[in-house]
Parts: sequence; C-alpha cells; structure tokens
Amino acid sequence: MIHTDNPASGITDQEFALFRDLIFRIAGISMSSAKKTLVAGRLNKRLKFHGLTSFEDYHGLVTSKGSEDELQIAIDLLTTNETHFFREPKHFDFMRDRILSGHPKGRPLRVWSAASSTGEEPYSIAMQLADLLGEAPWEIVASDLSSQVLEKARRGLYSMKRADEIPRHYLTRFCLKGIGSQQGNFMVSRELRSRVRFTQVNLNSPLPDMGEFDVIFLRNVMIYFDNNTKREVVHRMLPLLKADGHLLIGHSESLNGVTDAYKLVMPSIYRK
Repeated sequence: MIHTDNPASGITDQEFALFRDLIFRIAGISMSSAKKTLVAGRLNKRLKFHGLTSFEDYHGLVTSKGSEDELQIAIDLLTTNETHFFREPKHFDFMRDRILSGHPKGRPLRVWSAASSTGEEPYSIAMQLADLLGEAPWEIVASDLSSQVLEKARRGLYSMKRADEIPRHYLTRFCLKGIGSQQGNFMVSRELRSRVRFTQVNLNSPLPDMGEFDVIFLRNVMIYFDNNTKREVVHRMLPLLKADGHLLIGHSESLNGVTDAYKLVMPSIYRK
C-alpha cells in the first residue's frame, strides 16, 4: 500500500490510474495524465476529512460497499466543469432566428440541457424562451451527473460577477439583486426557476424515459469522451430527439467520424 505523509504533495501514477479508470467506468470521461494534479487537488480535502494518508486508501473507501454517498462526492469533485450564462452566443442566435421562429404555434417546445452543471445554461435558455415565446407552452429539462451542482442549480443563486454575462434587459426582468447577507449575489426569479426541471442523469448509462425534445444542448462535455463513448452517447440520445429536432454541441466539438445519424446544419449544430 502506498502512503505519503502529506497527500497534497502528489498522487502516484498507480493511484491516478485507479481514479482515471473509476471515472471512465462511471461517467465515460477520459482523463489524461495531465489531470493528475487536478485529481490530487480536488480529492485531497476528502482524504483529510476521513483521516486517510493515501489516495489508494481513499479509492478503497469510495469503492467499498455502503459508501455510495462518498462515491457521489468524489464523482461531483471530478466532473464539475466551468460554465457561463449565454455561453457560445451563436447558439442562442440560432435558437431565436431558426428554431423559435419556425416552431408551430400551440405545440409545446421541449429543450434538454444534458450537461447543465450549475444551471447557467438552462437558465439562459429559459430567459430566452420566456422572452420570445410569450404565453406559448415550453419546458426545459436540465440534467447532470453531479448531485452537488444540481443542488446549486436549483437554488439559482450566483455571484454578481456573473451578471455581466446576461443581457441587461434579461437581468432586470428575470433576476433579483441580493441584499443584506446576499449582497454581491443575484438570484434567478422564482417564476423562471419553476420552469426548469433539474434531474440527475448519467449520459454514460441507459437514459431514463424523459419524452422527446425539440432541442438538445450537449455542449462542452464530449471533449472529455473518447470516440467510442461519444458514439454511444449521441446514439442513446437519438430516440429522445424529435424528427427534425436539433442537437447543439460545443464549438470546439464535432460529430465528424462519430456518427452520421445527425445532419450538419452549421458548425456545432446538427439536425436529426
């Protein structure tokens, strides 16, 4: 068994391999050796919390029977990624000009934010739909593997530093400025929060029955998958996308060589 007096001093190649294989098996995420420092940094607090002196011991803990809660904490720590309000604005332009403008009146519009993280993406979508669809029916389902970020997303509470990312008219209409103990923060309005349903989904496993969607946002998550995992994930999603529905992926991502089940509309935007 490998021990160090100070876990923060580093993680061995063998210990890193244990967590690399664990996160790939559960989440389909491929971590290169360049992520060793990140893994050590994010998990070190949990070693200290449990009084452990090696990452190998912590791996033994999270994989032992009855440690499902600690395993979820480890997954949360290793899969949480940075996100922003109205990230990659061209997708929101496309939603406005091509999807919403052509959507049949009276038919509910359903959108799935499939890697919603701390909620900035689904709330951005919700602001746009609430603004442009008026009284027309719409629904957003937002999912993530991490229970921790989903809880933060449900609260809808963010630092005012994030406010600059939101168009001013949306900020004044859909967000509340914090006062007192919440000074320096803002909260997404209760009305808008009620329109987004957050749920835990592992894209690397059989998907739950969530019905069909007009639009699926799968942005900036496939960069962590190998080609085989990408193929499996997008094919799993295919039955959940309506005929002629759109799949939006990150600008740095592509389905080229992954699948031909989706037709390229423009870079990072595909149609079933």
